[in-house]
Amino acid sequence: MNDKIRELLAQINALEDQIEDSLRNSQEEVIHRLNDGKIRFRKDIEDAQKQFRQSVVRWMLDSRPRIMLSVPFIYGMVIPLAFLDMCITIYQAICFPLYRINKVKRRNYIIIDRHHLHYLNFFERMHCIYCSYANGLLAYTREVAARTEQFWCPIKHASRVVDRHSRYHTFVDYGDAEGYQKRLVELQPNGDKPVIE
Repeated sequence: MNDKIRELLAQINALEDQIEDSLRNSQEEVIHRLNDGKIRFRKDIEDAQKQFRQSVVRWMLDSRPRIMLSVPFIYGMVIPLAFLDMCITIYQAICFPLYRINKVKRRNYIIIDRHHLHYLNFFERMHCIYCSYANGLLAYTREVAARTEQFWCPIKHASRVVDRHSRYHTFVDYGDAEGYQKRLVELQPNGDKPVIE
């Protein structure tokens, strides 16, 4: 990887950190986290949120029938998602120690906290839990797959990749045979030290 790319990646990381800090600072005005990690709102914010909650009956009456028809298909995906969750967790529990790759922390990806929002009714909370789980699981799965790809095949594609994972930029350029051999040597297990963090 050349110096210009390293410099651009550092700038991107710095900008992402600034965005995250700005978002966190704006939320700290209304959110208070206790020492136990639980989220609490100021009392006045909590009361104001409750005023915006739509009753379950009103919510159901306002729901469009064609949208409601999709509900069994959406929630039917819970079964393959849970199966994927189990398979990915077992896979990394067995393979990552053999490859000396640090395990991906599932809890860093599957974040379920929207049910604390007092302006959501029961069904809206269930939808938020489902979406948090599904998207978090897919992000967790992607990181497990990215670490696996980094270990086994750290080569960039010849074609443009629309949505690259976070490790892709460290891969060897397409067609760089010498770089590929060096990269594989870097990733070989070296004692007990993990080779991929």
